[in-house]
Amino acid sequence: MNSREWVARNLAAGLLAGKWEPASLLDRVGDVLGRPTHKSYRLLVEELLDRISTAYPPSPRWLVEFFLESRRFERASARLRGRTQPIAAVLQPARFSPVPRFATLAVPRLATPGELAAWLELSIEHLDWFADSRDQHRRTATPALQHYTYAFAPKKSGPPRLLESPKPRLKAIQRRILRGILDHVPAHDCVHGFVAGRSCLSAAGVHAGEAVVVAADLKDFFLTTPLRRVHGLFRSLGYPWAVARLLTGLCSSATPLSVFAALPEARRPDWRTRKIHEAPHLPQGAPTSPALANLAAWQLDVRLHGLAKSFDAAYTRYADDLVFSGDAAFSRRSPRFLAAVAEIADAEGYALNARKTRIMRRSGCQRVTGLVVNDRLNIARTDYDALKATLHNCRKNGPQAENRAGHPDFRAHLDGRIVWVENVNRARGERLRRMFETIAW
Repeated sequence: MNSREWVARNLAAGLLAGKWEPASLLDRVGDVLGRPTHKSYRLLVEELLDRISTAYPPSPRWLVEFFLESRRFERASARLRGRTQPIAAVLQPARFSPVPRFATLAVPRLATPGELAAWLELSIEHLDWFADSRDQHRRTATPALQHYTYAFAPKKSGPPRLLESPKPRLKAIQRRILRGILDHVPAHDCVHGFVAGRSCLSAAGVHAGEAVVVAADLKDFFLTTPLRRVHGLFRSLGYPWAVARLLTGLCSSATPLSVFAALPEARRPDWRTRKIHEAPHLPQGAPTSPALANLAAWQLDVRLHGLAKSFDAAYTRYADDLVFSGDAAFSRRSPRFLAAVAEIADAEGYALNARKTRIMRRSGCQRVTGLVVNDRLNIARTDYDALKATLHNCRKNGPQAENRAGHPDFRAHLDGRIVWVENVNRARGERLRRMFETIAW
């Protein structure tokens, strides 16, 4: 006779072994408890999904406790009583097992939470705490117990944007994950943001000289990146479920309820934005978030690249900026094309920010990642004139009078802006450089 706890443990392991989707879950309940599929199996899966607020799988411990408390699990497992053949054990020793595509990557081969803790130079207790395994971070209002500091940055319109910066020790952990694991995973060829060897220059260069440039923006890119895909990425790299869960927890955050409560009512974000923050998400400020968002959007990039090719157009993505370009025929079909882009984004769990969608034809100014691309890459005339005026005033009035933004090293700030112009338009850059060298610092 099978004990309920033994059945619960095996059923939890079985459900976590595949996709977290209703049909797949139902199949695996039948695999563990025995076929044919009984009505009680379907009711058990429905009850389970009703208790889970997101599509991200729960921990094995949570699942076992859920099953032991569920009357529907009692009814489903009751079919096993009196059965002479025991259920097959699905609990197996954890092992590092990457998919073929990632088999040759030089990432650490970690099979257990203990090995992960040793690699990060943490105790198991500290590993669980930083990964928020018990979902305590969201509920605490004590800053000393929170892993992040919070600041609100104003936007041109609407409520301020929340910046979540990991505290030094967690930031060091995230940087270790970034350098030791994520930097070894190739992003899609169309991705130019936060990828070594690519930049806003390389992204803009793809679209120079085209008849039309179509730009779209993904709304709340980091916040809406599905964590199930982040977890799936770590699983694909070879990490067993428990290790992938901890890595996902170390790179994600659930914003404490007290953070928004401290804001005046008029400055609080809308209900949807608050709920997205309160659920586990990629925090804007963590060093791992850009790489994870890029890699989790692989399927989105594959589909948008394929769509662009079918329209004889080019595609790039720089963080949340989607850009497409093509000839006159593509220009005529761009409204229909944008409808298809929105449909693909929605299917992949993202949404377009309709207010930021632009169709830029050659008769007007075409800008990609801040650069003009009408004929060739160039600095916008307004940007060039503004920097030139700043340098002129620095020569005339002194640099301190022009440092209205309070840059701690105003000279380095201006030098960096001139280097940027030199990289795009050498002639203009040289003119600005000569002005810079005559300033009395």
